Amino acid sequence: MIFRRDPSRTLGDRLLKLRLVSAGQLEQAREIAADKTAAALIDALERKQFLTPYQAGKLRADEFDALVLGDYRLTYQNASGSFARVFRAESLTTGRVVALKLLRARHAANTKEVAQFFREAKLVKALKHKNIVPIYDIGSEGESHYFTMEFVEGGNLRDFLAVRKKLSPAEASRYALDIAEGLDFALQSGVTHRDLKLSNALITTSGVAKLVDFGLAGEDVPGSSPDQRAVEYATLEKSTGVPNDDPRSDLFFLGGMYYELLTGVPPWPYTRSRDERKQVTRYRDVTPVDDLDPSLPPKVVGIVEKLMTWDPNRRYQTPAEVATDLTALMSELGEPAKPGAWPGMDEEEEPEPPRTKERPGPSVLFVESRPKRQDLLRDYLGKKGFRPMFLSDPSRALSRLDADPPDAVVFMGELLGDELFEVYPKVQGITNEYALVAVFVLSEAQAARKKELERTPTCRIIEQPLILRELRRQIQLGLKEVLTQSRVIKLPPIPETG
Repeated sequence: MIFRRDPSRTLGDRLLKLRLVSAGQLEQAREIAADKTAAALIDALERKQFLTPYQAGKLRADEFDALVLGDYRLTYQNASGSFARVFRAESLTTGRVVALKLLRARHAANTKEVAQFFREAKLVKALKHKNIVPIYDIGSEGESHYFTMEFVEGGNLRDFLAVRKKLSPAEASRYALDIAEGLDFALQSGVTHRDLKLSNALITTSGVAKLVDFGLAGEDVPGSSPDQRAVEYATLEKSTGVPNDDPRSDLFFLGGMYYELLTGVPPWPYTRSRDERKQVTRYRDVTPVDDLDPSLPPKVVGIVEKLMTWDPNRRYQTPAEVATDLTALMSELGEPAKPGAWPGMDEEEEPEPPRTKERPGPSVLFVESRPKRQDLLRDYLGKKGFRPMFLSDPSRALSRLDADPPDAVVFMGELLGDELFEVYPKVQGITNEYALVAVFVLSEAQAARKKELERTPTCRIIEQPLILRELRRQIQLGLKEVLTQSRVIKLPPIPETG
């Protein structure tokens, strides 16, 4: 272990200097540390959740410089691409949570690529619009180049669609309209997106789509080459005889996103092969959207077809034209309830329940390792009067239930796999002993074996796709079974079904 010769006091001083933890947190961790080694202190800080698993892992590898950049403390790696990585981070001075985009080291040594990275940041920073993720700060520290932007809790459209499979015409049209309005605003400032795809549209917890990762290398940047552009854009523009950075190219790929949201099927198959992505027929010979779903309203089909028309002169000419047609379509479909950023997000948010010092909200321990899902659950249930906590290790969660049980525990079946069927009876026994609630969220494969699991009022089962409203309802119904007047917690209102 790298810290065997490093006393915990020395490590503690470094952590305080970096402002990764407070003096109070450090002392609490020392009280429960197994010994006085630095390794034991890191374990204790992680166990107390004063360090995230990402931070603890970097400290064990002696990579202190990877944890603080400028005014920002990095907490998790959120996404990774060939050009840059994105982290969840917190401002050391204000505590504001942001997404921090960090240029990869292999590109940081290239002055032209560094200039391109900052050019993207500066251009997008000037775009202030509800459908564009705002950029806050731009900075460098040594060889590290980064910028920060809004941290959008709900994830991206590709992740969203993986759970939902496909969307209703009204919901898909709402997101397409958001994207078109963001493109229109950017184009008014002379900026095109150049890399439209589902993963570059983030969804807020209130159901608003926001554009991120503008791929600006397609413009006439000194030192850039055509290969730096998104391959899809280069192939489309070369084949249709339009100049680089034609705004109608964004509209073609918006059509591809709209197509996939409506059908659950990508218009062209995903591939990492550069040669396959350069094939013209991949984009030109797309199965008509109404062949995949004949029930789609004709006007929806018409908008998709016009967006994806191969001849750019017959395509929509501006994002404003698209937005006008989508707005009219929304009226004809009947103004829908605002879609949630994850299945089951409330259509109309209820007022946050009142909280008092005498009656805190119920504590809920989630056995969940994915940072994006943790953030979503923390945000949603925190607003509903709960106190969410997280552990990524199922065995540690079982130990916690015996040593210091919360009011409820939620196990994510995807994390447990087949081990769920061994864990379930153990947890069921604990719920009977300690009068707490357990909810198991089963994957599709586990749901096929759900008859093996005995349901009780305090040991409850729901299935994927995860519906946040239903998860909350099951937790609260279970709590209603076990609460007595001696349990000094406040139970928020139980949502109705549907």
